[in-house]
Amino acid sequence: MASLLSFSVPTSKMIRASSTAASAPAISVPETLSDKFGRKGIKFSESDSVPIVELTVRNGSSLKLQIPNAHVTSYKPKVYWKDDGFQEVLYTIPGNETDSIKAKGGIGLVLNDASEAGAKGSLLSASEWTVKDVDSDAIDALQVELSSTSGTLDITYVVTLYPVSMATAVIVKNKGRKPVTMTNAILSHFKFKRRGGAAIQGLKGCGYTAHPPPSSPFEIMSPGEAMKADTPGWFSFGSEAREKPGSWSRQDVPYTILKNKLSRVYAAPPQERLKPVYNTPPSKYETLDQGRDLFYRVICMGFEDIYLSSPGSFYEKYGSKEYFICTGPASLLVPVVINPAEEWRGAQVIEHDNLS
Repeated sequence: MASLLSFSVPTSKMIRASSTAASAPAISVPETLSDKFGRKGIKFSESDSVPIVELTVRNGSSLKLQIPNAHVTSYKPKVYWKDDGFQEVLYTIPGNETDSIKAKGGIGLVLNDASEAGAKGSLLSASEWTVKDVDSDAIDALQVELSSTSGTLDITYVVTLYPVSMATAVIVKNKGRKPVTMTNAILSHFKFKRRGGAAIQGLKGCGYTAHPPPSSPFEIMSPGEAMKADTPGWFSFGSEAREKPGSWSRQDVPYTILKNKLSRVYAAPPQERLKPVYNTPPSKYETLDQGRDLFYRVICMGFEDIYLSSPGSFYEKYGSKEYFICTGPASLLVPVVINPAEEWRGAQVIEHDNLS
C-alpha cells in the first residue's frame, strides 16, 4: 500500500460544491469541477442534485464521495478474481426525496465541540466543503482533497483510493487566539450478509466500557438508540448482560460476535492515561463477514479510542436483510485540545487481503 498522503499537492484555487443552487448557472458544478480537476479515474457528477466525485482505480475498485458534506457513501473494492468480483463494503441509507444529501451510514467525519461541559454540537454543522485539489499516481492511487472552515479552524479532509485499500485523513488547524476543545471520530458503517455472521478480531486484551456514539449527521442509530436495551427475541436465551456506562471490562476472547446490540469504546481509562506508561488500544483490527467469507482491516492513526456498535434487532427497522455495524477511530473519553497556531491530525485506512 502506498504511504498515506504521499502525493505532492500543488496550490490551487478552491471550487465550491453546494447541493442547492441560488440561480441557474450556465455551467453546472460538476462540469466546472471536471474542467479544473478531472482526470482518468476521477469523475465529477451529480446524484439527486448532490455534487459527487467517484474514484476508480485500475483494477475497478471504486468509491463515491458527496462533496458538500464530505460523506463517503460507497466503497466497492475488488475482492474476488472473477470479472464482476466487486463487493460494497459500506452500509448506506439514501437521503429522502426532499433532502437527498442527508444520507446515513457510509463513512462520516465527526468533529464535535467539547469546549464547555455538555457541549456536543457539531463543528461542521454550518460548514461548506470545497474541492481544493486532486492528485493521482497513474490510476493505481487517486486522491481528492476537500477544505472547510469552522470558526477559527481550518479543516482539510483527504480521501484516497488504492487497489486494495482506501484512506480518509483529517487535518485541523487552529488559527484563533484561544484553544479549541473537541471530540472526534471517523466512523464507518460496515455491511454484513447476515446478523449471525458479523464479528471483529484484534481487540483481545483491550479494555472497554459502554458508551454512546458521538452525535453525527451521518448516524443511523442516535446516541440514545445505541444505548437502549435490545428487544429480547424468542431465542435470546444466554444473550449477553447489558453493559453499564462507567463500568470497565477487558476483552478476553480473540473474536467478538456482533449479533447482539452493543455500544462501546475500546480505550485506556482516562485515569490510566495519567500514568507515564499505559496500555493503548491496538492500531488495527479486523471486521469479519462470515456470510461472504470476507474481512477488512481497519487501521487507526492519531486517535486514542476505538468506537464499536452493533444494532442487534434494531437493523430490522430499515427492512434490509443485510446487517451493519458502526466502528472507527475516535477521541471520545478525553477530548482533543488544539492550541493556537497548532494542528491535529488523524486518519483511518480500510484495507483487505481478500484477493490473496
